[in-house]
Amino acid sequence: MATPARQLAAQQELQRQIQELEQVGGSAAAHEEAQRLRVQLEALEQSSGAPSSEAGQDAWQRVLLARHPQRPYTLDYISLLFTDFIELHGDRRFGDDPALVCGLASFEGRRVALVGHQKGRDTKQKLHRNFGMPNPEGYRKALRVMQLAAKFGMPIVTLVDTPGAYPGIGAEERGQAEAIAYNLKEIPKLRVPIVVVVHGEGGSGGALAIAIGDKVLMLENAVYSVISPESCSSILWRDWDHKQEAARALGLTAERLHALGLVDEVVPEPHEGAHANHAEMASILRPILARSLIELEALPADELLRRRQERLRKLATFVMES
Repeated sequence: MATPARQLAAQQELQRQIQELEQVGGSAAAHEEAQRLRVQLEALEQSSGAPSSEAGQDAWQRVLLARHPQRPYTLDYISLLFTDFIELHGDRRFGDDPALVCGLASFEGRRVALVGHQKGRDTKQKLHRNFGMPNPEGYRKALRVMQLAAKFGMPIVTLVDTPGAYPGIGAEERGQAEAIAYNLKEIPKLRVPIVVVVHGEGGSGGALAIAIGDKVLMLENAVYSVISPESCSSILWRDWDHKQEAARALGLTAERLHALGLVDEVVPEPHEGAHANHAEMASILRPILARSLIELEALPADELLRRRQERLRKLATFVMES
């Protein structure tokens, strides 16, 4: 259970960030992030900061844990799991997108390509990373790096943690929907292993645009959904008050998605959650990631593509009851 000192420090940090975001103003993304932080702060004030085993099964509790401000982000996993990381920038069309980190690194004796969403710790970083919400140039950068990896026979690891793709006017003007759709079309063609790790929020197409893979791992307290509980609540009930009910209805937890066959393996977290011990979380993930890559690298490219296509077709299967 979180100590009172740790809980108080987290509350104070959230309060500080909310105040800074309110002072920044102007940005719809900043306003929405401030709202999300208020929800997180309210949850911290009403609890001890770490759910019991029973509460931990609740979908809304998992949402709060997936958004915990101290949860490890992509750059944290890169520093803990990989070596010799070289970041690659730009989509060769418009510019670079700090919300998506892409590059090459070494993992367990092999070169791999890395693609991952990156959020910010403080207000300055949050604004720089656009709260982990990529623009179209980010998705085009990600695809460029993934295609480069396929050209040189390097496996790909993607790290998913985003509220969703950025819905701003500029993003729409530069082809946000087209960029996501093009990634969904091209990534399945890559003739190298792809392992996806959903370690925080998997938000709709913003996550899916880099989350097509041969094996999908999902951390125990991560969430993955077509829409956030707050947005779902605002559409169905016209306010955010039903967010807990929406979270349960969305079935966004790792256990539920694993049961549906959308996730291949649920990765356990430290007792209090990944935010409590980054190094321990990385040590748990390392052998699972290594095993996944070894299994996939043993397959010929044609078999890899066949299985990938079969996997994607199964995701669209449904049964109609008479």
